[in-house]
Amino acid sequence: MKLNTKLIVAVLSLGVSAGAMAAGENNVGSCGLGSKLFAGQSGIPAQVMAVTTNGTFGNQTFGISTGTLGCTQDGAVTSNWQTALFIDGNKEKLARDVSRGGGETLESFAQLMGMSQVDKAHFYRTAKSNFDRIFPSAQASTDDVLNGFKLVIAEDATLQAYSTKL
Repeated sequence: MKLNTKLIVAVLSLGVSAGAMAAGENNVGSCGLGSKLFAGQSGIPAQVMAVTTNGTFGNQTFGISTGTLGCTQDGAVTSNWQTALFIDGNKEKLARDVSRGGGETLESFAQLMGMSQVDKAHFYRTAKSNFDRIFPSAQASTDDVLNGFKLVIAEDATLQAYSTKL
């Protein structure tokens, strides 16, 4: 393969990955004409087509500017790629630490969320008491675990402030 061909393949791969992430739930990519045309469809092809439609026609910017096409003007740009990546690479250790109510991996996860030292002990206890909700099965996916953490944190008055970090 020539260098130019390799470069094109690499750029296209990054574009598809970025497009798929941008079209995810609770993300800026969840509005625009693409989200309307591919509403209810799931999987990478539908997400890529939705984000490609938005990018090709530049309609997402219009939607955000005008508050149309399912876009809002007061939305926040969020990303959970760091926490998802952390969970994906440390799922077994994280499950062990959550079941114990503490440990190095759970400590690292709390730090990644920017948790204050004052709230960490409460977070550890809360995570331990909600282990089954955070890890619903031995085969729980990264998304399952992330969503479990989101639910548990959102329901706790002390921890709610950290829900934006997930």
